[in-house]
Amino acid sequence: MARICDIGPRAYSRPCLIKVDGGGASLSVNQSETIQLSRMAGTSPLPVALHSRDPRDAIPCSPGSRMKHRHCLFRLCIAVLACGGADFAWARPPLASDCVEPPQVLFEDLFVAVQSQGLFADGKAFPDAVPLESPGTILEAFRRERPPSPTALRQFVAGHFTLPEEVRAPGITSSPKRITAHIDALWDVLTRSTPTAAACDSLLALPEPYVVPGGRFREVYYWDSYFTMLGLQASHRGDLVHDMVRDFAYLIETYGHVPNGTRTYYLSRSQPPFFFAMLGLLSPEDPPAALSQYLPQLQREYAFWMQGEGQLRAGSAHRRVVALADGAILNRYWDDRDTPRDEAYREDTQLADESHRAAKQLYRDIRAATESGWDFSSRWFSDPHDRSSFDTTEIVPVDLNSLLYGLENAIRAGCLRNKDSACAREFQSRAQRRRRAIDRYLWDATRGAYRDYRFTRRVHTERISGATFYPLFVGAASPEQAAAVAAAGARELLKAGGIVTTPVSTGEQWDAPNGWAPLQWIAVDGLRHYHEMQLAQVIACRWLVNVEQHYRKTGMLLEKYDVLAPGHAGGGGEYPTQQGFGWTNGVTRALLELYPQNENLSDVEDCPKPSGPSARTAN
Repeated sequence: MARICDIGPRAYSRPCLIKVDGGGASLSVNQSETIQLSRMAGTSPLPVALHSRDPRDAIPCSPGSRMKHRHCLFRLCIAVLACGGADFAWARPPLASDCVEPPQVLFEDLFVAVQSQGLFADGKAFPDAVPLESPGTILEAFRRERPPSPTALRQFVAGHFTLPEEVRAPGITSSPKRITAHIDALWDVLTRSTPTAAACDSLLALPEPYVVPGGRFREVYYWDSYFTMLGLQASHRGDLVHDMVRDFAYLIETYGHVPNGTRTYYLSRSQPPFFFAMLGLLSPEDPPAALSQYLPQLQREYAFWMQGEGQLRAGSAHRRVVALADGAILNRYWDDRDTPRDEAYREDTQLADESHRAAKQLYRDIRAATESGWDFSSRWFSDPHDRSSFDTTEIVPVDLNSLLYGLENAIRAGCLRNKDSACAREFQSRAQRRRRAIDRYLWDATRGAYRDYRFTRRVHTERISGATFYPLFVGAASPEQAAAVAAAGARELLKAGGIVTTPVSTGEQWDAPNGWAPLQWIAVDGLRHYHEMQLAQVIACRWLVNVEQHYRKTGMLLEKYDVLAPGHAGGGGEYPTQQGFGWTNGVTRALLELYPQNENLSDVEDCPKPSGPSARTAN
C-alpha cells in the first residue's frame, strides 16, 4: 500500500511516499531520503506528522503480539491524517493561491523597507495588501527603481498593490435598538465569502461563508470563532455555524491544522484548539454524532499538537510537546518560525534591537504568545513589566492543556460512536494521563487555583489569570478543586465589570484592567458545570452591564472592556481597541440567552452578590 501526500504548508513541506508492509513502514521524502518509521516494543506513543527531518518526529509502531499489524496501521493512519486523511484520499489542492509563503518571504527587501519605515500606521496593512503582479515582477521593479523616499515608496506600493480598506461595523449613536436585535443584525455585516483568493494574496480562501471579528481583523480567526458561534446559535443562525465548522475542517484537511487566522503569515502557528467545542454546537442533544462525523479532522489536529511526542526524553521539549521530569506529557504554545511577525515587523525588530537577547529566540517566544491568543500578557513575561522578557516557550499553560484534555475526550467519544474500542481506550488513557499531569503540575492547592508552570525552572508562574477556569470548562477539575477555583476567582479576579484577565496592570491588553468576552464565557460555563450557579450569574450580570453601558453611550460593541470601570473601553496593546466585534457579540448574545433578565440592567448594583467563602473579598 502506498500513497503520495503533501505535508503541511509549503514552508515546511516536501512530497512524501508512505510505504506499509508486514515488516514495518517507511516514509520517503522527495524520493531521495527515507525515514524509517521506528518500531518500539510495548505500547508506543501516538505518531505525529512529519514536518521536518528531526529524528524526534519519527513515528513509532507497536509490534505487539496478536494486535501487531492492527496497532501499527492504526498509529500510522493517525500519522497519515497529518498527510491527507484517514482514507489516504483527502489531499486536494487548496482553494487559495499557490503562494503560501508569508509576504516577508515573497517580497524580501521590499517588505523590509515598507515595514521598517512604518509606511502605514497599522503594520497589518501591507501584509494584507493584494499584489497586482507576481512577486518576482514587483521585486524586479522595486530593485530597478529604488524609491528614494517614504513618499516615493508609498507611491510604488500603491502602484503595485491593492491596499485593504478598514472594515467598520456600523455604530448607532442615538436611540440604539435593543442589544440583542443589534447583534442579530450585525452577523450579516460581519459575514464574508472568499471561495477563491487572488494570486499571492495572503488571504487563505475558504469554501463556505464565515464571520470575521471586525475592524482590522478582516479574516476568520480560530479561537475567536467558537465564541462567535455561540452567539450565532443563540441568534438561530445555524446555517453559519455549520458553514464555519466546514471551513475549519477544510483548514485541517488542507494545512494539517487550523492556523491562527486565514492568512499565509499565520500558517506557522495555530490558536487554542476549540474545534471539538465547535462540534458540540452542531448536535447539542447528541454530541458524539458530530464528533463521529468529524473524527478524522479531530485526530489530525491532535497529531499536529502532539508532533514529536514519541521521541522525547524526560525534561525535554520539542515544538508544542513537553516531557516533564517524571516523563508526563503536557503541551506548550509554539510557532514554527523564528522571525519577526509579518503583521508587526517593525515592533518586533525594534524590541529585538533593544533587548540584547538572541533575536531568534525572542521572535519565537513572541510568536508562541500569539498562538495563545493572549497577545500580549504578563503571563508570558519573566518580568511582568518588561516585554523583552518573553519566555512563552518555557511555560506549560493551563488553558492549552485543558483544551487538549477536552480534545482527547472528544476523540474518545467519536471513536466509541464508531465502535472503535481500541481507539476509545487509547484516548481514554491519554485523557487520564493528562488529567493526572494537570493535577500534579498545574494545580496549586495553596492558592486554590490552576496556574501556569514554568517547566525550565520547575515552578509555577507568579500570578493567577482568567485561564484558571479552563479545567472547569472541560470537566478536568474535581468538585473540591472547582469550589476552590470559584473562591479564588471571586477573591482575585472578579471585578465590578466582570472577570479581569490578570490582576497585574502592565499596559498589555491581556492584563488588568481589561476583561475579554471569551474569558467571561469560560468562567460562567465552567462554573455552571460544577453547580457554582451564584458566582456564574454574578460574572455574567456584571459583564453584561459593562457591555450594555458602553453600548448605550456609543451604539458599539468592542473587542475588550475595562472591568475596573464598567462602561468604558479596554485599552493597551499594539493597536487601538477594535469595534465589531465577533466574540463580544457572540458571548453577549449567548449570555443573554442564559440570563434574559439581565438585558435591560444598567448598573452593577442591580446584579446578584457573590455568596459563599469568597463573598467578603469579592469586588
